[in-house]
Parts: sequence; structure tokens; C-alpha cells
Amino acid sequence: MRAIQITSLDGPEAVELVDVPAPSQEGMVTIEVRAAGVAFPELLQSRGLYQMKPELPFTPGAEVSGVVVDAPEGSGLSEGDRVAALCLLGGFADVVQAQPDLTFKLPDDVGFESGAAFLFNYCTVYFGLVERGHLQEGETVLVHGAAGGIGTAAIQVAKAFGAGRVIAVVSTEEKGKIALGVGADEYVLADGFREQVGQVVDIVVDPVGGDRFTDSLRTLKEHGRLLVIGFTAGEIPTVKVNRLLLNNVSVVGVGWGAYALSRPGHIASEWEALLPHLSSGALDPLLGPTYPLADASDALVCLDERAATGKVLLTP
Repeated sequence: MRAIQITSLDGPEAVELVDVPAPSQEGMVTIEVRAAGVAFPELLQSRGLYQMKPELPFTPGAEVSGVVVDAPEGSGLSEGDRVAALCLLGGFADVVQAQPDLTFKLPDDVGFESGAAFLFNYCTVYFGLVERGHLQEGETVLVHGAAGGIGTAAIQVAKAFGAGRVIAVVSTEEKGKIALGVGADEYVLADGFREQVGQVVDIVVDPVGGDRFTDSLRTLKEHGRLLVIGFTAGEIPTVKVNRLLLNNVSVVGVGWGAYALSRPGHIASEWEALLPHLSSGALDPLLGPTYPLADASDALVCLDERAATGKVLLTP
């Protein structure tokens, strides 16, 4: 079969399309890949900068959708099933294997592209908003990086699970329109966002970090929660904890991967909670450019240059 491999740590331009044997580990679900999600971990892996450092050469790709070729007995899956799966590695290929408990049947009306764009982003923000942030009916949620993958997922999950108002924070008017298009009630520009918003927010979703952090705290009303999801701005912020004490607000870490992957069945419970909203169309991943498998290097460069809006995908 064909696969993209990282054979050196010279960056996205250096990945190679090679022929390798199809995976055949027993007890795993074998999937013919129809779409694979491309994300920043794969870009970092091409430079040896991600925390997971497999021995070279290896096939990246953590999130796929496709058709089941073979499944172990008792998995609840059968040949021909349309599925989304977290394979964690190996997804940039014609065929991949995933654990049965990380492989989920797609609703009939959800396309393979959406399936490959769903699990990581939507499970992360569900974990953040519902499990860690305890989102309540009618609350106001502010979302940073609102036109990105985590941001657009956060807007939709917040609305699907009862938020009364979702405020998107974006860097440009164009991105603001994207945020409105996926369900935000309004948007504000990042420059001066605190003054535009006021102190009305119950939950801040922050995948950005950097110098916005303190102003995000200032938008929280009493008992507000700031969810720390990532640091795409590059700088890890610090906080003077007297701000938490004076206003009775909380800063909440959202480390979904380490938590969920170490607890068998946890991701399946999140999938079950999200599934009705995926089926209804309330959760609808924003899709970006799609590249053929052979052009995986271009897909990674697109991410590196911040040129994409929506989830970047590969299709074998």
C-alpha cells in the first residue's frame, strides 16, 4: 500500500510517499482510509518537535475516516461499516489500523471528510466545556481563535449543549464572518476585545494563550471559568492569582488527550454524547483544503504557513 512517511526531521517538505506492507496486527480494526485529518502535531513531528517521537521512519496521521475491511469479533464493527477513528499514528496511508474502542460508526448522512475532521477537535472542546468547565444552560461563552479548528468546534459544542450566547474573538473581519457562519452569536476583534465585551462571560475557551490571558480573566463575571486548551500564540502566559481570589474565578486546564486515552471507554462516552448533535447537523466541522495523499507535503506546508481555514484533509 502507499503511505506517507517521515524519514528525516527536515520539515514538511521532506516527507516521502513510499510503498509499505499493509498493517496486520491482530485485535485491531483494519480501515480503508477515505480521508485523513492533517493537524499541527503532524507538522511538529516532521521536525521532531512533538512530544510523541516515534522511531524513524514512521507514518504520521492520527485521525481518519473510512470503511472497515476487517474487525475483531465482539467489536460491534463489521466489514463495510463507515467509521471515524483515532489511529494515533499511520493515518496518512491507504490502509490503517485502529483500536476497536477508538473506532466509531459514522451516521449515514455524515461524509468521510467530516468524519476525519471530528474526533480530536470536538472531543477536546466537549471535555473542556462540559466535563471540565461544567457549562450550564444559558451561560455566555467567549471563544478565542474562533475561526480555527478548536474555535469553530467550541462555538458549535457550546450552542449544542445549552450556551445562551457565544462571542467569537478573531483577528480579522473575514474570520469573524466564518465564526458567525458556524454559529457564533457575534464577534469582536482581538485588539481591544475586553473593552468590547465587558465583564459578562461565564466561560472563556482559550486555545491561544499569549498576552490575551489577563484580559480574558477580566471578561469573567463571578464564578467564571477560563479553559486553558493550548498556546497557538507561542507564549505560555502567567497569572497573578489575586485576580482569581478577588473575583472568585477559576483557571481550568484542559488536557484531553492524556486524560481520555488513559481511560478506556472515555472517548466512547464522549462520542455518545456528541453523536445526536453530529447526526442532527448541529455539529458540522468546518472543512478546509483537501489534498491527495501524494501531496501530503503541500498539506503540511499549508498548515505551517497558516494558510488554511477549516480542517486540512488528505484523501488517498
